[in-house]
Amino acid sequence: MLAVLLVAGSLGLSNFAASIAIGIAGVDRQLRARVALAFGLFEAGMPILGLLLGRGVSHALGSRAHIVGGALLIATGAFTAVQAARTTGPARSTLDLRGGRLLLVAAGLSIDNLIVGFALGAYNVSIVLAVIVIAVVSAAMSLIGLELGDRLGAQVGHNSEILAGVVLIGVGAAIATGLL
Repeated sequence: MLAVLLVAGSLGLSNFAASIAIGIAGVDRQLRARVALAFGLFEAGMPILGLLLGRGVSHALGSRAHIVGGALLIATGAFTAVQAARTTGPARSTLDLRGGRLLLVAAGLSIDNLIVGFALGAYNVSIVLAVIVIAVVSAAMSLIGLELGDRLGAQVGHNSEILAGVVLIGVGAAIATGLL
């Protein structure tokens, strides 16, 4: 059980960091729920998918899984920053994560979890227990990150969406380089 908790915590760190970035731009109750749900489902679902797809995908992605995930986050962050820079206005607004953007961020954060699924298959652990623990830890870390980011964003004001985009780029770069 301790091993599963440690894996869940390490997987949740990237969600925590991305949630801070999202929270900086401002969050409402609905966005909090959507982010926690999407991040939790993807974090828990990718290891299952990894188990189901087999080792072929693991070898195909290999050490590049974190690069793909990081690139998705960098692209999302750049888009966010550019869109925010184009708009003017004094009010702080909620980050636009409608449509597939939230799913893209969630997928980018969890793509390396495919390989975790293979490792969980080799480790004698209940996959149901692992999925539940990973989902709960991921959702909790996401909610904590959103709250922290929201409080920081209130201090930053209008430039919060630009800062959120820059932070997402930083998280993506940290994931792509293996720092996170």
